[in-house]
Amino acid sequence: MWGGVYVKNQLSWILQIKPGVFNEYRTMWFKSYRTTFSCLNRIKSFRYRWARLYSTSQTTVDSGEVKTFLALAHKWWDEQGIYAPLHSMNDLRVPFIRDNLLKTIPNHQPGKPLFGMKILDVGCGGGLLTEPLGRLGASVIGIDPVDENIKTAQCHKSFDPVLDKRIEYRVCSLEEIVEETAETFDAVVASEVVEHVIDLETFLQCCCQVLKPSGSLFITTINKTQLSYALGIVFSEQIAGIVPKGTHTWEKFVSPETLESILESNGLSVQTVVGMLYNPFSGYWHWSENTSLNYAAHAVKSGVQMSAEFAFKGETEELQANACTNPAVHEELKK
Repeated sequence: MWGGVYVKNQLSWILQIKPGVFNEYRTMWFKSYRTTFSCLNRIKSFRYRWARLYSTSQTTVDSGEVKTFLALAHKWWDEQGIYAPLHSMNDLRVPFIRDNLLKTIPNHQPGKPLFGMKILDVGCGGGLLTEPLGRLGASVIGIDPVDENIKTAQCHKSFDPVLDKRIEYRVCSLEEIVEETAETFDAVVASEVVEHVIDLETFLQCCCQVLKPSGSLFITTINKTQLSYALGIVFSEQIAGIVPKGTHTWEKFVSPETLESILESNGLSVQTVVGMLYNPFSGYWHWSENTSLNYAAHAVKSGVQMSAEFAFKGETEELQANACTNPAVHEELKK
């Protein structure tokens, strides 16, 4: 950190050089120090991101959303009710998660292909996705900030002794467990969740933090398009009543491009983005090349993680090297 301060002060000194020197070397100065400012920005971004990851004072949970889902907590396992589309979505999202994780497992057990894997299901609701993942052999922790949702999930899994051993539920937000579970999970699942949080960037940072190096993040959500507003809110909520009014807020929808940008800036490489289409008449989902409505994304965390101290050291050394790139400028500045 002291190196970072030194270089920043050095740059302040550089900026105070007399106008004649700056004019004489302006072309070389801009070329030499373009990288310098880029490095400073990366250090600032890395430093603040690292600090926020471990801050539990900031929450991504929207209290208004909590009230909405609290009123619906008893309806999670009604396969013909308001959560019918989520039950049907399992036909796509469960194989999507399973097949991508199997690429990382050289030898898997028949009947329990995900045995030995630790998965975090964020915003698990009543456990609609948590249970199928548990049946595939994974050890799953499902978290949700709505107490009644977790009670419903606990009650439902209690009917299956096998699931009772593989699944653990907790009433909490992701930020509340990020420190104790840092680099713990082989996979994190946030299905139909990111469009309900109030701070998407912090939420995704926390998802990255609890993943092991080379771990997978799976997201399903809704694109932010005019079509998604027309069909996802006006038709689905106000006309057809497929989902209750007020379930979604269009401003919280996120495009694949925005999602990928945030993930990439946090050390995750997006592997797959694929569209999902729901037929309200048949009640089934199918994959599509069109991502203008719903879509699924799979990203993988970098296998090499740097500590904050190492990152600062590396960036500082790069800054110091760049400061000496042009000998003429360096000698003139010393006068």
